[in-house]
Amino acid sequence: MSVTENSVLNALRKVVDPELRVDVVSMGMIKDLKVRDGHVSFTLVLTTPACPFNEQITKQVREAVESIPGVKSVEINVTARVVATSKSMQNQIRVPGIKNIIAVASGKGGVGKSSIALNLALALAEAGAKTGLLDADIYGPTIPKLLREISLPQVTGNKIAPAIGPMGLKVMSIGLLISEDTPVIWRGPLVANAIRQMFTEIEWGELDYLIVDLPPGTGDASLTLAQIIPLSGVIIVTTPQAAAVTIAMKALRMFEKLGVPIIGIIENMSYYRCQKCGEKAYIFGNGGGKLAADHIGVPLIGELPLFPEIMLGGDEGEPVIIAHPSSEAANILRHIAKNVAGRISVLSKSENK
Repeated sequence: MSVTENSVLNALRKVVDPELRVDVVSMGMIKDLKVRDGHVSFTLVLTTPACPFNEQITKQVREAVESIPGVKSVEINVTARVVATSKSMQNQIRVPGIKNIIAVASGKGGVGKSSIALNLALALAEAGAKTGLLDADIYGPTIPKLLREISLPQVTGNKIAPAIGPMGLKVMSIGLLISEDTPVIWRGPLVANAIRQMFTEIEWGELDYLIVDLPPGTGDASLTLAQIIPLSGVIIVTTPQAAAVTIAMKALRMFEKLGVPIIGIIENMSYYRCQKCGEKAYIFGNGGGKLAADHIGVPLIGELPLFPEIMLGGDEGEPVIIAHPSSEAANILRHIAKNVAGRISVLSKSENK
């Protein structure tokens, strides 16, 4: 029995993306299909380099084609193309070249938001995505402290080229433009203008993802960003503690009212595991992030325990993804980054319906 392109496509229509719930053919994920004397080759285009179901989809696609009578060999070239969700609305700044702008927010300080934002950006870059990181905390920029190995921004005419960090991560922070002990004493309008300039005067170039580390709370920076920048979505970071969750929900509600999609909640400092006996200690309570996510109806996209290497990495300017790439902490952060990328793909499909 001869193998045809139609028979291959029909077999592949049975493979459904587990997140998007659409078959790989309808999603346009099959490219350059060639069939000759039973030998089949094609390109599988995933929706993101950080696809959480990369291996699963690839395996199912291969098995679907190999099950066709007459197929002698299957050659699959796996690649990825990130779909843009960042689309300017009326009165919003146009940001050409940046496909997805993801805000990382929290209701209060001290929940590890900046560390998570940095490591998420690095995990996406490590997976092969073109990634940038914007420190939008004008009063308390922390990214330069958390990331020691970084170049300085370069000024050319009226434009500024962002700093370059590990894995080609593009980084911008007001902390890279002033000395570490210089306070920023600005009123709200100046902060809003600075946020605007970080998009209009920074040469970000082509990016799959721009992670924006927001200051805690619902102040001028967060409000300005949500109103004038076409955000793909926002991640809310909290600890399990009831007080932190309550304040985090206020931040989430603000973004909801402003029409910003909620990517999900990350619970940081979920527990501490004793390094000697392995027992878990729920220092800040148990399950606050999940309760909040269930109550609001958004995904809990990750639970990150207390890891000493994350704290040490912050103090030493070496993120755990870089300093301890094989650690449990790094692997959990990679898993969270894949969940974020998957959610962005889902939101993109919803927008394009």
